[in-house]
Amino acid sequence: METLITYSFHIPGTLVANVAPLVAVPFDCTLLHISAVASNNSDATLKVGTLDNPAAYLAECPIGDNQSPAVKASFKDFVGGQYPRLTANSSLLITLDYDGNNGTAAQNVSLALTLAKG
Repeated sequence: METLITYSFHIPGTLVANVAPLVAVPFDCTLLHISAVASNNSDATLKVGTLDNPAAYLAECPIGDNQSPAVKASFKDFVGGQYPRLTANSSLLITLDYDGNNGTAAQNVSLALTLAKG
């Protein structure tokens, strides 16, 4: 049986700056799913990677709007056309650009990532 771990983040209110949480990876795992959504019609974008390459796993893409999440769950959605493998004691960088290219700022953003242990 596969052990799945979900990391979720919620950022309330109207964002006024980019957000870039850094997640410690405690064991070898595979990134299977990313979803992101704002409560408004925003221009926010998301990329996922490492400190050395912030878009190593997911190239910059728009997040979902009006409570309809953008979901990346197929291996084709990730860089290189495969699910990213993460090693124990590494870091996962999630970069949320709150307004894309100086567009409308996101409000009440929720992010979720699903990892498979092993």
